[in-house]
Amino acid sequence: MLEKTVSLLWGIPTLIIMLSAGLFITIKIKASQFKAKTIFNNTVKSLFKKDNAENGINQFQAVSVALAATMGTGNIIGVASAIAIGGAGSIFWMWISAIMGMALVYAENVLSIKFRRKEHGETIGGAFAYLKYGVKNKILAIFFAVCCVLTSFGMGCMAQSNSAALSLKSLGISTNISGIVIALCVGIIILGGVKRVGHFASLLVPFLSLAYIVVSLVIILTYKEKIPAVFAAIFKGAFGFNEVTGGFSGYILAQSINVGLRRGVFSNEAGLGTSALMHKDVNSENAELQGQWGIVEIFIDTILCCTLTALVLLCTGVSGTDTSNLVIDAFSTVLGDYAKVFISVSITLFAFATLISWGYCGAGAANFLGGKKASSFYKILFAVSIFIGAVGNAAKVWLLSDIFNILMLFPNLFGIIYLSKHLKAIRKN
Repeated sequence: MLEKTVSLLWGIPTLIIMLSAGLFITIKIKASQFKAKTIFNNTVKSLFKKDNAENGINQFQAVSVALAATMGTGNIIGVASAIAIGGAGSIFWMWISAIMGMALVYAENVLSIKFRRKEHGETIGGAFAYLKYGVKNKILAIFFAVCCVLTSFGMGCMAQSNSAALSLKSLGISTNISGIVIALCVGIIILGGVKRVGHFASLLVPFLSLAYIVVSLVIILTYKEKIPAVFAAIFKGAFGFNEVTGGFSGYILAQSINVGLRRGVFSNEAGLGTSALMHKDVNSENAELQGQWGIVEIFIDTILCCTLTALVLLCTGVSGTDTSNLVIDAFSTVLGDYAKVFISVSITLFAFATLISWGYCGAGAANFLGGKKASSFYKILFAVSIFIGAVGNAAKVWLLSDIFNILMLFPNLFGIIYLSKHLKAIRKN
């Protein structure tokens, strides 16, 4: 039943809606996601300026928290799964998902800052804010918040802790022990509030991302002579060209599109409204700037890191159905026995960062629904769920996550399109 529900919700109509919404916003903001120089100057370059966060978190911390939510198993296992199911062509459709997603995340972040409010000393931001105060539909805001809480327990919690526990198990660490340790550590961090979450994310995510990027580049450059053929395979597969028979295959095309778009959304979460939730406490009223940071986050997550994983897999030419071992085999071609340790530790730390970020995200949704008491209870329940996910079977959790994940999409896209009159093309500051 769960599998049929997921297939129905993630079917062609939903993918068309997502791409259409992304294209609509892209036209609305005059394809601003391609204004690379302006965006770089306003975001990455600005990090060298002093940015204190007396209230809330600073720009770098907000970006780190947002990247912590997206940089995870989707960048490693998700990409391997996409290639195993949809072939090399699925990577092209991940790129398309990212390009359209940049426009959607830009819109989410802009609207979140424009409509955020203070209620009982707490910041109401993200999709909750623009659905409640912009669209003026509290029911939609509540529906989104409920789906957000449920998604946080699935994709943001149990699925991540299960991936981390299995990775550590391959190194000889019991899932019971890893589950308890991860649950305690995450619990301590998210109970410390937004300041502690922002501080920890800003320490872990940049270091972890840079280490993964550098090691991936070393492996890719070792097989640099294969890079042209790999890109050729990506583009041929993206349009249904079967390299074995030399002809067109509608099945290959359908698989590449469906898997590529789905895995792209799973990796960067564009259109789901989560990026806006991570930026709601930032100490800036510049809505357009937060939108530009959203574009940078999608670029780092999908265009850069997912592509690097794909190139490592395709350049090394490894094959198989076990996606975890597939990635380890690919990195082993250069790292040897160290590959298993590197991938296991990377997956664990990426999952840990995602747990912290989603715990913060879900706590915000719980606070919107029931205030501080609900938020505090949520954090404790989230930590308990981490242990459950670590020692349990993640198969049904992934399916439930896919369902609640996509249910967040519909009210969020409605809100973005309804309020699109508030969006403008990126200007030079």
